[in-house]
Amino acid sequence: MAETSGLLNRRRGITPTEGSNPSVSATPAESWMPKAQSLPVPKKARKRPPRPRSLRLHGTVARELGIRIVSGVLTPGEILEGEIAASEQFKVSRTAYREAIRILAAKGLVHSRPKIGTQVSPRSEWHLLDPDVLGWIFVGEPDEGLIESLFELRRIVEPDAARLAAIRRSEDQLARMKAGLDGVARHGFHSEEGRRCDQSFHSALLEASGNDFIVSLTSGVAAAIAITTAFKQHRLPAPHDALPVHLRVLEAIEARDAQGAHDAMAKLVDRGLTDTMEARDPAGGRKGPIAVCC
Repeated sequence: MAETSGLLNRRRGITPTEGSNPSVSATPAESWMPKAQSLPVPKKARKRPPRPRSLRLHGTVARELGIRIVSGVLTPGEILEGEIAASEQFKVSRTAYREAIRILAAKGLVHSRPKIGTQVSPRSEWHLLDPDVLGWIFVGEPDEGLIESLFELRRIVEPDAARLAAIRRSEDQLARMKAGLDGVARHGFHSEEGRRCDQSFHSALLEASGNDFIVSLTSGVAAAIAITTAFKQHRLPAPHDALPVHLRVLEAIEARDAQGAHDAMAKLVDRGLTDTMEARDPAGGRKGPIAVCC
C-alpha cells in the first residue's frame, strides 16, 4: 500500500533521468584494411529500392475517406466515386486507391457490389473498436450517440474486469499496473508518454482479469482510453489531477478487494464519460474541473 500511495508524492519534483548512449559512427571497412593489391575491396551493401509512392499514399487516402465516412459526410449506402475519378481526385495511382479501399473494407466501412461499385457500409458493420476507426471518429466532432455507446461498453466491461483482477491478478501484473501509474505520476496525462503509461495500466488490468474474451478487447479499450484522453486534452486542457481516481482502483486490486475495485473503476469510467461529453460541447458549461484522463 505504501508503495502505491507514494506515487502521488513522486510526481512532484522528480524528473526521470534518461541515460544517453553516444552514437558511434560506423567506420567504412576501406579505412582500416591494408592497402595490399591482393586484398579484394569489399562490396558495398546493396541499397533497398525506395518504396513505391503508392505504398506511402494509400494510408493517407484511407484515412481521408475513413474520416468522411465516420463523420457522416459519406452516408451508409452511398456509392463512392469510380476508381479512375477517385485516383485523379486524390492525385494517386489507381493501385494506391485500390489499396486504400481494401483497408477500409477490412475495417467494415465499405463493401463492393458487382456492377454497382464500392458502397459505404451500415454503421452496424463498422469495426468501431479498431484503433484507426476510433481515431477517425474523434478527429472532428464525434457523434454524441457513439460516445455514449463507447462508454456504455466500458461501463459493462471494465468494472467487472477490475473485480476479477482483484481476485486473479498475479504479482507481475500488479507490478505492471503500478509501473503504469508510476509513469503517469512522472509524465502526467497531458503528455503522450503519460497517456501510454495509462494505457499500460489499463491493459495490465484487463489481462489480470484472466478472461480471454475480456483480454481480447484490450486493443480497442486501450485505444478508446488514449483517444478520448487526447481529445479532452485538446479541447479542454485542465490542471485537475485524475491520478488519485486510478490509484483507488489499484489499491483495491492490490488489497484483493473485489467489490472496491469494481466500484472504483465504475466511478472512473462514469467520470470519463461526463468529461468527454463536456469536452465535445464546451458551450454546455463546465460544472467543475475536467479530468484529462479515462
